[in-house]
Amino acid sequence: MAIKRSNWPAGELVVLEHDSRILADNPLGDPHVRRFPVWLPPGYRPGSRGRRPPVLYDLTGYTGSGWAHTAWKNFEENVPERLARLLHERRMPACVVVFPDCFTALGGNQYVNSSAIGDYADYLVRELVPFVDAELDTGGERDRRGCFGKSSGGYGAIIHGMRHARTWGAVASHSGDAHFETCYQPMWPEALTHLGGYRKPAPKAGPVNVEKRAAGLDEGLDDGRVARFLDHFWQKERPGGDEIATLMMVAMAATYDPDPEAPNGFRLPCNLETGELIPARWRAWRRHDPVNLVRRHARSLKSLKGLWIDCGWRDQYHIHFGSRILSRELGRAGVKHTYEEFDGTHSGIDHRMDRSLPFLARALR
Repeated sequence: MAIKRSNWPAGELVVLEHDSRILADNPLGDPHVRRFPVWLPPGYRPGSRGRRPPVLYDLTGYTGSGWAHTAWKNFEENVPERLARLLHERRMPACVVVFPDCFTALGGNQYVNSSAIGDYADYLVRELVPFVDAELDTGGERDRRGCFGKSSGGYGAIIHGMRHARTWGAVASHSGDAHFETCYQPMWPEALTHLGGYRKPAPKAGPVNVEKRAAGLDEGLDDGRVARFLDHFWQKERPGGDEIATLMMVAMAATYDPDPEAPNGFRLPCNLETGELIPARWRAWRRHDPVNLVRRHARSLKSLKGLWIDCGWRDQYHIHFGSRILSRELGRAGVKHTYEEFDGTHSGIDHRMDRSLPFLARALR
């Protein structure tokens, strides 16, 4: 059903520019000066007297940027339009929403610090939040600030609720990456097959000495094919779906197992030739898996004023299994949260913000 744009107050979309010291000289050479939009509810004026509305940060998914959530959408609302409607329908109180630009040459990041990508957790909590608080006179209260996101953004929201609860008072995760054995591990064979096209020398039909070809690849080090793939990707005007899927797995490796001494600045969790998981490398990944972090960060999670998690039960990346395990672990640790499932996949689920945004805004009032 097409969304009809109505004449209710739309609020105001302003653009801020921030020069980041933390992102300066980042390993990928990505911009450190970033412009990003902020939605102000109708009637909001920085510096005006009275109680400030809550502030929410929208953490976009992989290959996304905050700008994408404010752009025109066919047959759907963008996030500012959705906010204006929810406010007009009195389904949520007024709030300010910030749309950070955290895009990178690897297609994005997981909102954590990585020596191979950049310190995007520090960028958010140490720089962007204080900058927005000062520019828009938000009041700067932790209990009136939250973050939300989908997919990689949902992962970022959960991780920030665990590791940076002094900054965020409430978080919401839509289909956030969890239980890496089910959401990431099944994707590696396809990525390795694609990377095999960049192997040197190129494979030839005939007998293969697997022992020789796989030798030296049990430490998760690139033999050159990942670097060649990245060079090819960055020079291509219109990368295909299989290339983006491969880039995503490379980005995850750079996120979860960075190593400044390794080729490209990170290690891989699999043997490039046999596809076998490398136990030591996979352990590095599992240290970032939300389902394995609940008990360690239970106190921080319990301090949140609101914790929302949901997922479609037909998620094509199998994240509904990880979401269920995450909810179970939260329950076992005594962490109060809301967990919902719905009939949907990983795609086209922006309508779920009709549930999470009012939840966050009310929790932070």
